[in-house]
Amino acid sequence: MKRITFDKLVSFVGLALAALLLIFGGMLNFGAAFANDSVRSQLENQNIAFPIEAGLPADTKDQLLKWAGKQVTTGEMARDYSDLYIWEHMKAAATSVMGKPATYSEVSSAYLTAQRSGGTDAAQLQKLADLQDTLFMGNTLRGMLLEAYAFGTLGVIAGYASIACFVGGLLFLVLGIAGLLHIRRTPEDATI
Repeated sequence: MKRITFDKLVSFVGLALAALLLIFGGMLNFGAAFANDSVRSQLENQNIAFPIEAGLPADTKDQLLKWAGKQVTTGEMARDYSDLYIWEHMKAAATSVMGKPATYSEVSSAYLTAQRSGGTDAAQLQKLADLQDTLFMGNTLRGMLLEAYAFGTLGVIAGYASIACFVGGLLFLVLGIAGLLHIRRTPEDATI
């Protein structure tokens, strides 16, 4: 095979890869911007904010201090609010009624059993009903916040992938152009 033919082939493949990577980089950048903007706007609309330092749960206070008093606007903040703030309150509420941390399904089962048995006093039954409502609402809000976290994380990953595609695309573009310039210096009769 002639060296000039090989150089042209490699150079044009490099330029095609550069174009492809630059297109993918643009699409990934759009996806990252869309994900980040959607997470931010949806969380801002919810108007959820971390309490000031005094209102943070004792067990997770050290982890939440960086967010004290701030509005939840990112996926990372949504995860921390869900796992380190709401979850702690749900565990405390369940412990105060059940004597131990309990899930919504455990409390719901205990409530239905107590309601059907008829042997539980009205005050205890009301505590179970209130706890059931609290845990249901807490689980619902946690689910929404953790979905925002997952979507935000995908946006961050797409942003890094976009940067990698742009760097790769520029590298292939430079190499492709260098290959085309090299063709001018290659003798017509050279082979590989």
